Amino acid sequence: MPARRRRLAVVAAAVLLAGCQTDGSRGPAPVTSTAGPTTGSIAGPTGGSSASTQADRDPRPARPLAGRVVVLDPGHQLGNRRHVAEVNRLVDAGGFAKECNTTGTATNSGLPESTFTWAVARVARRHLERMGAKVVLTRDTDSDDQWGPCVDERGRVGNPGERGPTADVRVSIHADGNLDPGATGFHVIRPALREGWTDDIERPSRRLARTLRDALVAAGIPPATYRGADGIDARDDLGTLNLSDVPAVMAELGNMRHPDDAARMESRAGQRRYGRAIAVAVRDYLAR
Repeated sequence: MPARRRRLAVVAAAVLLAGCQTDGSRGPAPVTSTAGPTTGSIAGPTGGSSASTQADRDPRPARPLAGRVVVLDPGHQLGNRRHVAEVNRLVDAGGFAKECNTTGTATNSGLPESTFTWAVARVARRHLERMGAKVVLTRDTDSDDQWGPCVDERGRVGNPGERGPTADVRVSIHADGNLDPGATGFHVIRPALREGWTDDIERPSRRLARTLRDALVAAGIPPATYRGADGIDARDDLGTLNLSDVPAVMAELGNMRHPDDAARMESRAGQRRYGRAIAVAVRDYLAR
């Protein structure tokens, strides 16, 4: 694995109040969830069939992710808006300095991005735990009294040698805030190739991005009309991807400023659909 030199530039910066421009140290420590119930089927039983009949119909093991570790990174934190100096502090984002975090965006009716990503992460965690995974969250609440963690801390959660279990995969959960009236749909961001930073994860992250894209499309969520190609984009400026030593992607699940996307994001049914798609993608990626 290439050696990495990390240097932190300390410079004053203005707070970023627009949409989701960064990935987002003094926040809560990563939270590890142990596996929950012993049933692993995401869809669950379809009726009154016996357990043996259900098993015959679905050849996958009941706990296909037993022994696996998944990091879920719900973007931002509600209290970032109250801690301007803290989130403006510059941190290492992979060989360059970037703001610790941002406030994120919101729907026109006021649902904050941090609250949406937290809801989706909790749905995904529930499904992943049922499949036997150990789930690590980069924050443990959506609180107006807390801020961060910073993008550098988030990007290292689950890396070998860091505190807590080493992850098999990481998914950062975000939403966009594009004001173009025609901008709608999701895009999955994978790390671009940066020698010394992402060359160890770039290829497996490509496959993870395709798997998540396919799961979101299968869930009836349209790819973005305004960014990326076929629902996938590559970037080299995101600390949570640059600093990861495990396969990682960032999911911009939709444009919170578009009425169709916002309606889906604001509904419990839509949040469940997003979370389930993430869990399906992780399962399918790790099963190969």
